Amino acid sequence: MNFKDCAELLKKNDNFLLLTHKNPDGDTVGSAAALCSALQRAGKTAYVMPNPALTDKLGGYIAPFHAPEGYAHAFVVAVDIATEGLLTPGYTGGVDLCIDHHPTNTHYAASTLVCGERSSCGEVVLEVIKALRGSVTRCEATLLYMALATDNGCFRYANTNAASFRAAAELMRFGADNGEINMRFFRMASPARIKLEGLIYLSMSYYREGKIVVAEITQDMMRTAGVSEEDMDDIASLPGRAEGCALSVTIREQSDGTCRLSLRSTEEVNSSEICAVFGGGGHALAAGCTVSGTPDRVREMILDGINEVWK
Repeated sequence: MNFKDCAELLKKNDNFLLLTHKNPDGDTVGSAAALCSALQRAGKTAYVMPNPALTDKLGGYIAPFHAPEGYAHAFVVAVDIATEGLLTPGYTGGVDLCIDHHPTNTHYAASTLVCGERSSCGEVVLEVIKALRGSVTRCEATLLYMALATDNGCFRYANTNAASFRAAAELMRFGADNGEINMRFFRMASPARIKLEGLIYLSMSYYREGKIVVAEITQDMMRTAGVSEEDMDDIASLPGRAEGCALSVTIREQSDGTCRLSLRSTEEVNSSEICAVFGGGGHALAAGCTVSGTPDRVREMILDGINEVWK
């Protein structure tokens, strides 16, 4: 499926319900909200399913598009969701269309548009909206800039490519408020977040002469720092700042006895292949998975997995 085919499919249907992924980030939120806006401009009835894990920081961007209670949908679109297991918590039905940028997408939807070479789903949705409506509003451009910038770390991550910059430039021409997004997501941090960063840096472990850097974030560390979920944006980028790091692993302890892992890497190692060992996935340079166990035990397991994949 290409952008035109995707737009034609959207034109033929109505009463849309858009889904964001589990533990929503700026990409899934910005992409879903922008697409919902474009569908409404096209005269369609379209809403986004409320996500119970949505933070206050992201909530304001998508709340105007939330589905009212009792809304009867007829066509479901998953946005930035690679597998069925990551669909909006509480959703149990089928998916008619998936728009994504993860190469590991399992093609669970009836129709799928995947552009694995794009650094964000926002870049894919931008092309879909242009094919659907021919233009992008200032609001949609800002939402898509948020999607793009939060998924490539404001152009700092290794997944950033020429297409990322072209999309950003185009969004700015459409009126995207890049200054507001950059300030909110990349320049400001709460005192609690700054305290947590200090604790993370002190806890980092180094392997293979510094090529592998592992950071553990325990529940105790989070309580000590006094952080909320809103303070955890982009936390996985911290260990990768260590000089000489080719693979960073962030292990974040959850309250249910599991740990959420985020891997970031250079082209020297494939993060997705490592996470696949534990049932996760993502991109070659950025991937994730969830593993049961204490942070110490999970660290041992992920190091074994790394050694299995990266000889």
